[in-house]
Amino acid sequence: MREIDSNEIRKAVCNLAIAAAHDLEPDILEALLAARDRETGVMARNILDLLLTNADIASRERIPVCQDTGTGIIFIELGQEIHLKGDLNEALQEGVRLGYEEGYLRKSVCDPLTRENTGTNTPAVVHLEMVPGDRLAIRFLPKGCGSENMSSLVMLPPAAGTEGVVSHVIERVLAAGSNPCPPIIVGVGLGGSFEKAALLAKKALLRPVGQINPRQDVAALEERILREINVHGQGVHGFGGITTALAVHVEIFPCHIASLPVAINIQCHAHRHKEIVL
Repeated sequence: MREIDSNEIRKAVCNLAIAAAHDLEPDILEALLAARDRETGVMARNILDLLLTNADIASRERIPVCQDTGTGIIFIELGQEIHLKGDLNEALQEGVRLGYEEGYLRKSVCDPLTRENTGTNTPAVVHLEMVPGDRLAIRFLPKGCGSENMSSLVMLPPAAGTEGVVSHVIERVLAAGSNPCPPIIVGVGLGGSFEKAALLAKKALLRPVGQINPRQDVAALEERILREINVHGQGVHGFGGITTALAVHVEIFPCHIASLPVAINIQCHAHRHKEIVL
């Protein structure tokens, strides 16, 4: 049995929040570079150059990649052999508060009715999963609303089948236009229930950009949706070209025989995510 102090968790989340705002991970940087190199549209290629320059300046100057520093989304994998000293949720929320304060990050969380800002960018949204072992994994995904607002969930009839899933995802992405700041990553949750599909779509964004699903038929579905999105030519920030999306990640879960839940969670080009294992 290992013991982890909640103070250690608080410090880790604080550091993750600051680092996520400033430093894009290698997977998204490599995807943007590859997109720039293969892009045929002059305007799109120029914008990709600007996005890469912006990411470099943000990292060197320690300023946010985007002014929308997002809602804090935290995924926790808590080992069953860990004893926590202190309150886990309190440590997570305090870590977010400190990270946004010490990092001088924009605080964007407010009451949904009064629209009064909480002033701390909390509460963060926390998803907790118990796993075997004695490790605590923390994944921090700050989610800006230009992309989040373009997400959706629909309960399709089973008769819609694969074609219905593909059509709905493509229709939703094209309707989003330039709002989610493409090139985007498209997370798709397929199956489960109303709330499970949405969680799957969000978790799909945690997969390294372009890493295919291990199930062959799901990987083929990802490839098909990505190809059909890009062939429409909306392109980088809506200025045309061959790169509307960098990747499509699909996660699936068994569902009821009478339903076909499909959730789409879109992520912008500034795909910020950080992880630490305690």
